[in-house]
Amino acid sequence: MKLLAIDTATEACSVALLANSQVLADHVVAGRSHTERLMPMVHALMAQAGLAFAQLDGYVCGVGPGSFAGVRIGVGYVKGLALAHDRPVMPVSSLAALALPALRDGAQRVLAAIDARLDEVYFGVFSAGDDGLPRALQPEIVCAPQAAPRLDAGPWHAVGSGWARYAEVLRGATGASLVEPDGEALPRASDALAIALPRLRAGEGIAADALAPAYLRNKVALTLEEQRARRG
Repeated sequence: MKLLAIDTATEACSVALLANSQVLADHVVAGRSHTERLMPMVHALMAQAGLAFAQLDGYVCGVGPGSFAGVRIGVGYVKGLALAHDRPVMPVSSLAALALPALRDGAQRVLAAIDARLDEVYFGVFSAGDDGLPRALQPEIVCAPQAAPRLDAGPWHAVGSGWARYAEVLRGATGASLVEPDGEALPRASDALAIALPRLRAGEGIAADALAPAYLRNKVALTLEEQRARRG
């Protein structure tokens, strides 16, 4: 199969291309420059592989949770390409993609947390399935760090920007015995591709117009009243 995958749900702008059983990838910490970086990165990989978009068999999209703007950019871009070329799409949780490297390296259970701003985190709990890919042990949530779900003692691997900011609070809330958290980890399109590939091969892709962001919440910022209350 020939597949293009992207994830722009966090500060990373990440692109991967499966072509002729080889994965080409580009991944940069883009801050808020996803709009400027995404298309050149995609076109560079397509040129490197010598492919046109019409030759692709489908698309993989990291649908969040994460930055509202970042998720919208990625979902909108993939949806446009898939609609234009009538190709299936496979949505992938950005938390699951974040968890995959630790599972691949031998972790049995992973706590993935992305800083959601507003003093909250996006939080996912995963184990390795029989295929080695992430299997959600409970629904992904957005919550205050101190409200993270209580878990058994562990050991657990912890990854993501939520741990960089709230490690001690999350550790206390979950009660988990943690391997040293990796707060620098970010979702990668190559990992989203690995998660999606068996499902696309099985014909489980969805129509492009059904692709939707996984925001987990519908609030972007505090109101002025909430900001004043917090300062008070």
